Amino acid sequence: MRLISVYLIGLLFGIGISVSGMSNPAKVINFFDVAGTWDPSLAFVMGGALGVAFFGYRVVLRAPKPRFGAAFLLPTRRDLDGTLIGGSAAFGVGWGISGFCPGGALPVVGTGRAEVLIFAAALMAGILAAKWIMARRASALAKA
Repeated sequence: MRLISVYLIGLLFGIGISVSGMSNPAKVINFFDVAGTWDPSLAFVMGGALGVAFFGYRVVLRAPKPRFGAAFLLPTRRDLDGTLIGGSAAFGVGWGISGFCPGGALPVVGTGRAEVLIFAAALMAGILAAKWIMARRASALAKA
């Protein structure tokens, strides 16, 4: 049942990304082009997502535990460190240059468009590189 639930949630997300036009990189890039062909529609999509998340979390977190898990896995850290800031900056720069964010690109991978496949490959390479760097840093700290 968990797998079906995950599939349906992903399907709903993909449909939402596609219907909102956020799978079109030109639309996303135009959102960032405030001095040129600015398209504010992404702000409305984000605002709608924030509203759903705001109320959704309040409803879901009333339960003693998740339906398909032992406990809610919520972040406990509240500080801003270099890893968080650097990762956020890399995400924003990549999103602004390519017009794709990871969540928005995944539903479009099935189209087979070259720019999406290149982005997905770069995304996977970045994830692997970040894991490698973090593992090396952890290893170096353990030896020190």
